[in-house]
Amino acid sequence: MKTIMGAIPQPGITGSASEQTVASFTPPMPSDKAGPKLRAANIDFFYGKFQALHNVSIEFPQNQITALIGPSGCGKSTFLRTLNRINDTIRGSRVTGEVVMDGINILQVDVTELRRRVGMVFQRPNPFPKSIFDNIAYGVRINGLARRSEIGEVVERSLRRAALWEEVKDKLHKSAYALSGGQQQRLCIARALAVDPEVLLLDEPCSALDPIATSKIEELLLSIKDQCTLIIVTHNMQQAARVADLTGFFLMGRMVEFNKTDIIFKTPARKETEDYITGRFG
Repeated sequence: MKTIMGAIPQPGITGSASEQTVASFTPPMPSDKAGPKLRAANIDFFYGKFQALHNVSIEFPQNQITALIGPSGCGKSTFLRTLNRINDTIRGSRVTGEVVMDGINILQVDVTELRRRVGMVFQRPNPFPKSIFDNIAYGVRINGLARRSEIGEVVERSLRRAALWEEVKDKLHKSAYALSGGQQQRLCIARALAVDPEVLLLDEPCSALDPIATSKIEELLLSIKDQCTLIIVTHNMQQAARVADLTGFFLMGRMVEFNKTDIIFKTPARKETEDYITGRFG
């Protein structure tokens, strides 16, 4: 990942989506008291010869929730995975641009330390084949974040933060696979929170869940945003409207529009954004 000098543009698309005519423009950025926790500048990403992301630039304010929306295949999940270098594991992939957290290029940080600071929750729950207790304790142990006598407290605190403690406190040593899908996803969030990440990435965390479980996850996200910065990819525009402070709309690998969520959903600046939100495509 190399640094590209110059101003940080916010690219858009002119004409119809099928024309794919790119126009560089710099719309006013949302005004917030909190400064950016994470900043991506001029990100291009390639799977071999295929370019999946085109000149994406965005700033994520601290202790806020940012939603990334757009149709399937638009690059939003690929972009999310550049923020903690999960894409590094894909053979033949490459990225140019810069991702900076607290003024430090993430390529200058040990990847293990980076992924402790920038946690990830995936689309489908992926608990370890261990007990509920050991799922939470795993990251704490391997990172040496607590003494053995303190791990029980960390597990309880993490499960409480994930609003799961009351449901599992009497079965901590049972398999995590015994939990429902919604409980497993909250367990995965608790596991991520156990190492006190500064940023939490969530890639469609509710897509496989029922409405009740989805509501609990959304309440959880709102309850923890004062503790870490949250970035969520979602196909559910109602979910973005409910939980996000800011929303970015991706189309064909480009960030078309980024602004406060109310503005994106009520008075979008770009026709492509309006067409997507109103269901004309996607």
